[in-house]
Amino acid sequence: MLWLILLITLAVLIWFRFLKPMNHFTKMGVKQTKPWPIFGDQWRTVFRQMSFLDSIEYYYNMFPGTRYSGFYQFSIPTLIIKDPELIKQITVKDFDHFSDHRSFVDADVDPLWAGNLFALTGQKWKEMRATLSGSFTSSKMKNMFHLMNGAAENFVNFFLSKNEELIEVEMKNTFTRFTNDIIATTAFGIEVDSLKYPNNDFYLMGKRTTDFSSLSRRLRFFAFLMVPKLTKFLRIGLFDKEISSFFYKTIKETIQVREETGIVRQDMLHLLLEARKGIQHEHSDAIETGFATVKEYTQSGKGRQLINLTDTDIASQAMIFFFAGFDTISTAMCFGSYELAVDKEIQNKLRSEIVEAHRLNGGKVTYDSLLKMNYMDKVISEILRKWPPAGAVDRVVTKPYTIEPVNADETPINLKIGDVIWIPIFAFHRDPENFENPTKLDPERFSDENKSSIKPYTYLPFGAGPRNCIGSRFALLEIKALFYHLLLNFEIEPTKTTTVPLKICTKSFNPSAEGGFWFGLKRLRSN
Repeated sequence: MLWLILLITLAVLIWFRFLKPMNHFTKMGVKQTKPWPIFGDQWRTVFRQMSFLDSIEYYYNMFPGTRYSGFYQFSIPTLIIKDPELIKQITVKDFDHFSDHRSFVDADVDPLWAGNLFALTGQKWKEMRATLSGSFTSSKMKNMFHLMNGAAENFVNFFLSKNEELIEVEMKNTFTRFTNDIIATTAFGIEVDSLKYPNNDFYLMGKRTTDFSSLSRRLRFFAFLMVPKLTKFLRIGLFDKEISSFFYKTIKETIQVREETGIVRQDMLHLLLEARKGIQHEHSDAIETGFATVKEYTQSGKGRQLINLTDTDIASQAMIFFFAGFDTISTAMCFGSYELAVDKEIQNKLRSEIVEAHRLNGGKVTYDSLLKMNYMDKVISEILRKWPPAGAVDRVVTKPYTIEPVNADETPINLKIGDVIWIPIFAFHRDPENFENPTKLDPERFSDENKSSIKPYTYLPFGAGPRNCIGSRFALLEIKALFYHLLLNFEIEPTKTTTVPLKICTKSFNPSAEGGFWFGLKRLRSN
C-alpha cells in the first residue's frame, strides 16, 4: 500500500513538474512547438539530432510571420522573440521589466559563479555594472592594447619559429591557447605561454572550466536546467571546487602582491582594483573598436557603484571574463579562419590592407593604426554576423508585463515574474529578411554606404540594451590583433583534413565544426 501511495505521488509530481507545463503557450494563445515530456524541445540537442545553432534557426522559423512563438527548454516554457521592434521594446524601452538573466546556480553553493556580472540580478547587478563600466571603455582598451598585441605576436612567432612552409593545425585547440594567454595576462595579471608550455596549470584549469563534452559535465548542466532545486539541495555548483579554489587563490595572491609592492600593471585586474577604490579615469579621445561595439546605456553604467568591491567580487568578474572569452572568442576566430580560408579574395584583400598599414606605421601596429583599418572592421563585423559569439541570449521577466497585440491574429500576452524570454541572435543574423543571402560572407554589408541600411536590432553580436556584453571592445580588439599578425605572416588555407563546406557538429555542446577546425598556415616569405 505504501509503495502504491509513493508511486501515485511520484506520478503526480512528474505530471506537475514535467508534463503540465508543456501546453503553457497553447493556453495563452501563442503558437508553440510539440515538445517531448521532460526533455521539451531540447531532445533534438540532447540526443544529437541537431546542433544548438541549428536548433535556434529551427525554432525561429517554425511559424513564419509571427512576432513570437513558444518552445520549451526541458520543462521551462520560453517565449522566442522574432520581431526587431519587440526586441527593442524588451531590451531597451521596457528594460526594467526584463533586467535579469535566468539564474540557475545558487549563490551559497557556487559564490564564484553567482557573484559575476552575468549571473547577478536586480540591484546587485545594477551596482556591479555601474562599478565595472568604466573599466571597459575604448580608452581603457587602448591602455591595455600592448598586452593583447604582445600575446598576438607571441602566438605568430611560435609558428614562425618552426620555419616550415606549411603547418597544419587544429585551430580550436590553438586559438583557445591564445585566448587563454590573453585572459591570463589581462584579467589575472600573470604571464603564460600555452603554445610553448601546453600543459601549464592555467590552461588546463581553463579548459576544464569551459569543457562540457564529458557526460558528467553535461549531466550537471542539464540538472541545473531541469531540477535546479535538487542541485541546490545537493549543493552542486557549476564549477568543481578545485577549479574555483585555483582561480580564487590566483586572484587573491596577485592582489596581495600588488598591494604590498605597489606594482601597477595596465591590465583588467588593475582596473578592477581601481574601481574598488572608486577611481574612474576616463578619456574620450580613443578610437572606437568597430561597428559591432555595443554602447553603454546610462541606466546601467551611471548608477550607484558598489561601496566595497571584495576580493571574491573581483575573482568572480575575472572568472566570468575567462568563461566568456576562452571558448566563445576562440570559436569566433575558428569560424573566421574557415571563411578566410575558403574565400581567398577576401583574405587577400584584408592582407593587402594589413601590409599597407604595417608599412605606413613603420613596421609596427598600434591601437590607432589597427582600428583605422576599414576593411578589417568590415570583415570582422561580417564574421560576427554569420557566426555570432552567442547564438542566443535570455531575459527573465522581473515585473508583470503585457505584450500588446499588433497583428490581427494576436491577443494580449500577459507575462508574469519569472517567465523566460529568448533572443535568437543566430537566427536573426541568418534571416534573409534581415540580411540578403545570409549564408554568404559579404563584408560589404558593413561598408559606409550599406551599414546604415541594416535594420535596427537585427545585428546583435553582443546582445542589446543595458544588459549587453560589457566586453565587446575587448573581444573586437583581441580578434583584430590576432588576424592582423596571423595574416601578415601566413596564408590560411584548407587542407585535406578540412571539411568544406563546413558542417556544424551535433556531438559538441559548444559550437564546433564536424571533424574539427583543421587548416594550413602557409608561411609568407615576402613578409
